[in-house]
Amino acid sequence: MSSPFDQSRYQVRLEWGDDGLARLAASGVVVVVDVLRFSSTVTTRVAAGGAVPLDAAAHAVSLNGAATCRAAAALDPAPIVLLGCLRNASAVAEAIADEQRRRGARTSIALIAGGELVPADAGAAARTARRFAVEDLLGAGAIVDALGVRGIDHTSPEAAAAGEAFRGLRAATRHLLAASGSGQELAERGAHDEVRAAAELDASTAVPVLREGVFVAL
Repeated sequence: MSSPFDQSRYQVRLEWGDDGLARLAASGVVVVVDVLRFSSTVTTRVAAGGAVPLDAAAHAVSLNGAATCRAAAALDPAPIVLLGCLRNASAVAEAIADEQRRRGARTSIALIAGGELVPADAGAAARTARRFAVEDLLGAGAIVDALGVRGIDHTSPEAAAAGEAFRGLRAATRHLLAASGSGQELAERGAHDEVRAAAELDASTAVPVLREGVFVAL
């Protein structure tokens, strides 16, 4: 049954996490955007010729990003599941445009920003809430922008807002990632270089696609 929140009227949709994915209408392509650090890490490994199983080790890199990928893979009908980030935004958009041309019909796209899972309150550590993550908004927005360049621009209000946020803040992307909560957390672990690499727009042409439980190059 249709819902006011399923964004079914739009080709390009945006939600947050696996709970947001469940709210959206079925989409032909799902792009999981977890910039710090699941999407960026897997994109780098795939670009180097590797394959990344969606297993316990993947969940250890980022619990929410991996969980959203698993939820997307379990949907019926099964969508194409891709990983997107700032590093491969244009490559992801081009892959989606190619898929639309292959199908010969407009293809619906769900961009799922990971956000960050945090304890809901100090007294209930087992409960979690999803925190807004600026890096995922910018990553999703970069893909929205790149899709628009390719004429795929029938965006929901949520997706349009992400695209405008990216366009307006593009020049400050590196600073915003480093200054974000997630960026500072990684910096405290000595991963400054990882944060800087994640902020490099279109540094990679690799597009990880999930096939039989393993991310490989599309």
